[in-house]
Amino acid sequence: MATLLYRLGRASLRRRRLVVAVWLVVLVGLGIAAATLKGPTASNFTMPGTESQQALDLLAERFPAASGATGTIAVKAPADGQLTTPEGQAVVKEVVQEAATLPGVVGAVDPYRSQAITPNGRFALIQVQFATVGDDVTADQREAYEKVGAKAEAQGWQIAPGGEVLNAEPEVGSTEALGVLVAAIVLIITFGSLVAAGMTMLNALIGVGVGMAGLFALSGAVELTSTAPILALMLGLAVGIDYSLFITSRHRQHLIEGLSPEEAVGRAVGTAGSAVVFAGATVVIALAGLAVVGIPFLTVMGLAAAGTVSVAVLVAITLAPALLGFAGRRVLPRKLRRAGEATATEATESTGTTGAAATPAAEDRSGFGFRWAHWVTRLRVPVILVGLLGLGLLALPAQDMRIALPDASTAPVGSPARTSADLIREGFGPGFTGRLAVVVTSDSPQETATAVPQVTALVQRTEGVLAVAPPQLDPSGRTALIGVIPKSGPTDAATETLVHDIRDRVGSVGDAEVLLTGVTAIGIDVSEKLADAMPVYLLLVVGLSILLLMLVFRSILVPVKAALGFLLTVAATFGITVAVFQQGHLAGLVGLDSPAPLISFLPILLIGILFGLAMDYEVFLVSRMREDFVHGDTARQATINGMGHGARVVTAAALIMMSVFGGFIFLDDPVIKSMGFALAVGVAIDAFVVRMTIVPAVMSLLNTRAWWLPRWLDRALPNVDIEGEGLRAHLDKQPVNV
Repeated sequence: MATLLYRLGRASLRRRRLVVAVWLVVLVGLGIAAATLKGPTASNFTMPGTESQQALDLLAERFPAASGATGTIAVKAPADGQLTTPEGQAVVKEVVQEAATLPGVVGAVDPYRSQAITPNGRFALIQVQFATVGDDVTADQREAYEKVGAKAEAQGWQIAPGGEVLNAEPEVGSTEALGVLVAAIVLIITFGSLVAAGMTMLNALIGVGVGMAGLFALSGAVELTSTAPILALMLGLAVGIDYSLFITSRHRQHLIEGLSPEEAVGRAVGTAGSAVVFAGATVVIALAGLAVVGIPFLTVMGLAAAGTVSVAVLVAITLAPALLGFAGRRVLPRKLRRAGEATATEATESTGTTGAAATPAAEDRSGFGFRWAHWVTRLRVPVILVGLLGLGLLALPAQDMRIALPDASTAPVGSPARTSADLIREGFGPGFTGRLAVVVTSDSPQETATAVPQVTALVQRTEGVLAVAPPQLDPSGRTALIGVIPKSGPTDAATETLVHDIRDRVGSVGDAEVLLTGVTAIGIDVSEKLADAMPVYLLLVVGLSILLLMLVFRSILVPVKAALGFLLTVAATFGITVAVFQQGHLAGLVGLDSPAPLISFLPILLIGILFGLAMDYEVFLVSRMREDFVHGDTARQATINGMGHGARVVTAAALIMMSVFGGFIFLDDPVIKSMGFALAVGVAIDAFVVRMTIVPAVMSLLNTRAWWLPRWLDRALPNVDIEGEGLRAHLDKQPVNV
């Protein structure tokens, strides 16, 4: 693979104008396709095969008028008892009439008829039924709904439209651009060259543009969840910058050694590019592996992000060499540029030909990476113990982790959805924001009519139920819908218990089928299925990491060590995220208004993404250790060399990823905020604590045993040649231009 990529890198540089033109054409073409074919994103989470989804599908068939999105308008009078006065009733009825005539609305329920008024006569709820599902409600319809009751508010009333109809797509604003700005600063400091930093950033941005344009072009044919494009943008930016950084860094190193730009870029793509392809492949495999969970929206999220990562890899090994060809030696700071030119001149004069390899100057081993490696390997046992103890303590909150789909109570303070939810909780209690629905269906109206009173009585006697609404029958009389209001909120543990208790009680009543659904029940079903799938997926990822690293490093203990390090990273990341987002510790620092359970898909998504990123750093650090060990260094010296050469680049790469992910923490949406936070923390722990501290300490402790592999297994495993041993053999057979 290294030899193939070496040739690809040189060809991309020689035909750099064609390569750049092709990528620009692809970018423009996909951009036009995205603008014309882009479809809406979905904010709902379907779960085929679950009871709640089965009930929703049945309601869509039997109650088509009630299958659309619902809204709840919370009304608060200026004083107690005012809702019972003729003047107050007139105000409320005017709001009901206004809501009923909104575009897209099929009806609004008068709270005096539904008795949705508090005993103190100050709070009321107006139920609004839309004709279409939430994802099909237009922006104009949603905006008109949010403005309901303006006249009443002018009279001192509080009118707060809310409900699932306000579940809008999260917006990506300017705050995450701060992360990109910090990444650019890190690149400038790392390279000491505006040209190198600018070309690396440009390369990554083109890759992200192509990936996102392609994703939106497909959104007309494939339903995307609202978070899928944001996850793809996060990963596309982060890995795009990092992969270009790795190749540019290796290219600059070869230029300093006196190689020509073409030869330098060929070797950079052949060696660092091999690691990029492998690292990218692990990320793609881990993300695509989310499909094994069997949850459609999670599969789409994983494949969308995997697509942008694949584009980032292709851009790094083709467009980056082309752009480096335009830059020439200007990717080096002036001082290093002159040193590289002098080295090349001396090599040419000493050999009398441009076909000889340059002899690099004596290596500087006084850098921080070498000093850190010496310190870690010397104090390896205390370092390992402190690292394990520290990560173990950080992981402790993870044992209390709860997952759920978010509800309006976790929306940003001041948003319409949050204002309405807070008003409903104030007047009616938390259960009114997480209503449940019991569907009773049979083959005949008589069977349904017989079962409904029994089901109602069983539900009313269930602990945790606040109220049960009168049943609604479909036109055929074969299906009944019974509303249930729990005492607890949608994401409370008590509500989860209540859902299971109701299902246990009413699972079979006579010849009727009884199903429990509602947004709250769907969220619970999604969370439980994801929780059940997480151990299986984690085992799959860990097994995959051991197999892949065994191929790369020809070792058994190195992959096992890497997998255990990955588990430490995941556990500590879960612990910190739970402490902040669920338990509320230091929540103000990330702008979190209300602690709540973690979003259902965050843990399993985090496992997949961190696995790929952890393998990035493992490959870039340990591959150099193996390279030096194979070429005669002692195991300890090889470990020091790997850290010394890789620490600066890995540090820069980790800081860039943390900056990009951290930029999403400033978004108001708590789901995106938690994803950005968890990924930034996970990268920090894995790069700085696990890979750059515990890994070299463990490698030093294992000594030569780290590289042991049974002969029969060595013969059975294919040679993927990440370190470029085959490439060196190829280069030894031909002259090298400087």
